[in-house]
Amino acid sequence: MKLRYKIILFAIVPLLLAFLGIALAMLRQATLLAQQQRSTVEQAYMASKEAELKHYVTLGMAAISDLYVSDKPDAETMEEAKAILSKLDYGNDGYFYVYDMQGNNLMHPRQPDLVGRDLWNLTDPEGNRTIQNLINKARQGGGVVRYLWEKPSTHKMAPKLGYVVALEKWGWMLGTGIYLDDVDNALNKIDIQVAKNIQSTMFWIAGIAVTSALLIALCGLALNISESRVAEAKLKVLAQSIVKSQEDERARLSRDLHDGLSQLLVSIKLQIESGLAKLMGRPEQADAAKISFTRATTQLNDALGELRRISHDLRPAMLDDLGLAAAFEQLASEFAAASSLPVHFEASGETSILTEVGNTVLFRVAQEALTNIHKHAVHVTEVSMLLSGDARHIRLLISDNGAGFDVAGIASNPKRGIGLSNMKERLETVKGHLEVHSNNSGTQVIASIPSDKRGH
Repeated sequence: MKLRYKIILFAIVPLLLAFLGIALAMLRQATLLAQQQRSTVEQAYMASKEAELKHYVTLGMAAISDLYVSDKPDAETMEEAKAILSKLDYGNDGYFYVYDMQGNNLMHPRQPDLVGRDLWNLTDPEGNRTIQNLINKARQGGGVVRYLWEKPSTHKMAPKLGYVVALEKWGWMLGTGIYLDDVDNALNKIDIQVAKNIQSTMFWIAGIAVTSALLIALCGLALNISESRVAEAKLKVLAQSIVKSQEDERARLSRDLHDGLSQLLVSIKLQIESGLAKLMGRPEQADAAKISFTRATTQLNDALGELRRISHDLRPAMLDDLGLAAAFEQLASEFAAASSLPVHFEASGETSILTEVGNTVLFRVAQEALTNIHKHAVHVTEVSMLLSGDARHIRLLISDNGAGFDVAGIASNPKRGIGLSNMKERLETVKGHLEVHSNNSGTQVIASIPSDKRGH
């Protein structure tokens, strides 16, 4: 994976993890808040229901109070009281019921089939002994009891909140109750609404996270496209520069061959032909023929020198024969002669550890750096070349004391900095590294190539 994609990935992953942490924290807090809200609502409902039941029981007690406080606790008085209580209902499922303290049902207006039955051991679907719990609560002074009982309007078991009191004088337990299925329905609606709210919040967080990740990815893609376009522009300029350099080199070579070597060879040819003609003539022309052959020999030496110069420009033989340090010393001398700038060259350490390709790359980098100094540097009075080597690297430092230049600005401009790009690309072919530092005090070009002997 390319570095730019890794950077985008490292930007997106922490963002998504942060959103995930936020979502989990919000989910936990929302769940706790929902539970607290449900508990609060349930307590408020139950408190209101309990107060309502207590009020109903008070009304029921008031309806039979005259009979209860009378001095005639006979069966007829009790039957009259049960008749009054049986008619005190509220809503479809609100009624009073009466049991004796032994669990026998004495009055039940909604389920008359229970009247007269012993329900002491009656259990609900959850295994609770309903009548025993109601009677025990009445003996303790009365209060509310939650239990399951058949709802008259639906004939199905439903949660019910009962309120019971003891009528000790008659040995009764008087009670009434309110079914809680409407409370459960209300609480379930609250749970459903809270769940929808939590789900909506999670969707919003997920949407924001995905949108943020997409924006980062799009920005990264746009940056990549922009960088790719700049790189393509640089490659086009570089390709054009390479083609131009090749054509310039061919033109220079052609000019050197035509203007120098070719003319010398033609002159040599003419001198030889002239000498041969004179040898074939009169005997007294032998001295003149000798002069022609001497000139031809001189011109032939000149032609060989020109040929060596052209060959040296293409690739210095000294680089192969005597090594990198000697080639650099000669390059420094030639540059000083051509530019009239003093060049100080110094070599130290092991400098003959590179391969032939490495030597050529470093030599071309030095040529490019010196060419840039000659063409572009301002106010330069001296140049230095330092070549050093050890068992791991060969390092070349070329510096001048000129006015310097903006390295970052040159590197970011696709139409400039071709020389720097050439040096960098040459070094990358042999896993080398290029550093360029420039300020008002001068410029330093540092080229480093790893040795092939590392680890030996």
